[in-house]
Amino acid sequence: MSFYLIVTGCIYNGLKKKWITIDTIKIKFMLNILRKMFGAQTDYKALLHNGAMIIDVRTEAEFKSGHIKNSRNIPLNIITGKIEELRNKEKPVITVCRSGNRSGMAQSVLAAAGIEAYNGGAWNQLEAKIQ
Repeated sequence: MSFYLIVTGCIYNGLKKKWITIDTIKIKFMLNILRKMFGAQTDYKALLHNGAMIIDVRTEAEFKSGHIKNSRNIPLNIITGKIEELRNKEKPVITVCRSGNRSGMAQSVLAAAGIEAYNGGAWNQLEAKIQ
């Protein structure tokens, strides 16, 4: 089993017992991987302050049982039909649902269509974060 020790500009490979020189680009690449692994926090309040809209992808019945004020209901099964409309608004989109699964799928669909989209997860948890 190998282990690595990162020191400014170098990595020590414990298995091979030698230092490997690395450049700044590789360091930035590794840091980005770590950020993705441990998740950078999204500032949803700031996104909303700057004009983002919340799209709730639950069913109409679920939405009627409770939702975030000023959110819009576009169920997941019809989100692809609303891509052009959302793209034309030129605003970031925060998707929400009951647990975060459907909103994650919706976020992926929107992002693939070139829309700046964020998975807000469960609607009630996001609601608590933005108050």
